[in-house]
Amino acid sequence: MAGAMIEPITGRYLHLSIAGRKQRLYFEEAGSGIPLVCLHTAGADGRQWRHLMTDEAITRYFRVIAFDLPWHGKSNPPEGYEHETYQLTTADYVATIRAFCAGLALDRPVAMGCSIGGRIVLELAIAHAAEFRALIGLEAADFQTPWYDTSWLNRADVHGGAVCAALVSGLIAPTSPPASRHETLWHYLQSGPGVFQGDLYFYRVDGDLRGRLSGIDTKKCPLFLFTGEYDFSCTPEDTARTAAQIPGVEVTIMSDLGHFPMSENPAWFRRYILPVLERIRTLPGSGR
Repeated sequence: MAGAMIEPITGRYLHLSIAGRKQRLYFEEAGSGIPLVCLHTAGADGRQWRHLMTDEAITRYFRVIAFDLPWHGKSNPPEGYEHETYQLTTADYVATIRAFCAGLALDRPVAMGCSIGGRIVLELAIAHAAEFRALIGLEAADFQTPWYDTSWLNRADVHGGAVCAALVSGLIAPTSPPASRHETLWHYLQSGPGVFQGDLYFYRVDGDLRGRLSGIDTKKCPLFLFTGEYDFSCTPEDTARTAAQIPGVEVTIMSDLGHFPMSENPAWFRRYILPVLERIRTLPGSGR
């Protein structure tokens, strides 16, 4: 058929055990070279990273991999989920990332996460830096003061996906292309019941990193922080406050971007991320 095209993205499932529970994680990947593991935002899934996977300037040197956390996207909840309430903890989040990287036998990958993914990148820098070649936090800070009430989200009389999309819609920069804006919101419209709420337990309570950042050694593992100027959830001030506690961290405030740079305006975001990926590619020991 004229005009038909297949994107260079492959999707597969990885079966593994995380914290003693069997999980079936869906992941997509494209490219070859240095592993670049991408961590999605709260209530969303790995589709947020598809533009990096179709960017030949990135996939020429990086194996871009994005997985859906359990309960998210195409990763089902574990067996017995109907008897529990989903709640993301720091321990489970870290265990999932490490188990995924080990399951694919990734050799010191780069990890890049956004929002809750950016927060967990800081946790990785504190406790597991030696396992990574570099760490990139998008919209990352040690703590954000909650600006929303999520206690009523998971109710039969509330369309949780619609409310989640409404909550995050203002976090997208007004300059972002309409098509990319609505693609970003679609991920939230499809969020499973209680998933956004459960992720925010990590973001608002369990993942509070205040007072813990002094242990980060950027000589052991380079750390890069990027925050959009229009982000009022993780503000540029939040990121600057966080960075002031970490010697050697590199901070970039991105103009014309909000809380979802990789999906809300991928063409603009690549101007910021490509130079950093090039620097990581040429780090001693990278072999590329």
